[in-house]
Amino acid sequence: MLISPQQSLLLVVDIQDKLVPAVVEPQQLIEKTRWLLEVAQILEVPVLASEQYPQGLGHTVTELSELIPAKQVVDKLHFSCAAEPACLERIAAEQRKQIVICGMEAHVCVFQTAAGLHQAGYEVFVIGDLISSRSASDHQLALERMRQLGIQVVSREMVAFEWMQKSGTDSFRTISKNYLR
Repeated sequence: MLISPQQSLLLVVDIQDKLVPAVVEPQQLIEKTRWLLEVAQILEVPVLASEQYPQGLGHTVTELSELIPAKQVVDKLHFSCAAEPACLERIAAEQRKQIVICGMEAHVCVFQTAAGLHQAGYEVFVIGDLISSRSASDHQLALERMRQLGIQVVSREMVAFEWMQKSGTDSFRTISKNYLR
C-alpha cells in the first residue's frame, strides 16, 4: 500500500529538549524531521506531536515546534500515544487511516505507539531514518520488531514521494527545487 496525503497523518513522537542530546545523531534527526514537516506543510498533510512528561523532559525542540501549532501538541504520560486517551482522541479526530511516525526513542515510545496504533487498526508507517534511540542496537531491534508485527518501515524520501504522487505539479516543483538535493 502507498502512503496517501489525503489519508495520512504525520505523528512526531517526543523530540524534546532534554531527551534529544541523549540519542544517536540528534542534529541529523532534527534536521531531517524539519525537512519532512516542511514537506507535509506544502502538501497539507496534518501533523500531530506528542510530548512525554514535558514538565520534566521539556517541550518539542524549537526547530520543530515552530512548524507545529501548539494546538497540535499533546502531552502524555503513557509511553504509547495509543495508550494515552487524549492523544488517541486527537489521532482519531483527524479521521485518517494512515499514521506516519517519526521521533524517539525508537525502542520505547515510537515502538509502543506504532504497535498500539497498528493493533487499533491503523495502517502504520515508521520512518526508519527519522527515529532514534540512545543506542544504535536499540534502534535496530525496534525496527526488526516492528517489521515482525507487520508495521511498514519507510524512509523520509519514500514518504515525500508517495505524498507527492506525481511530478509536474506546483508542489512537486517546490519540493524538488527546495528540498531534494
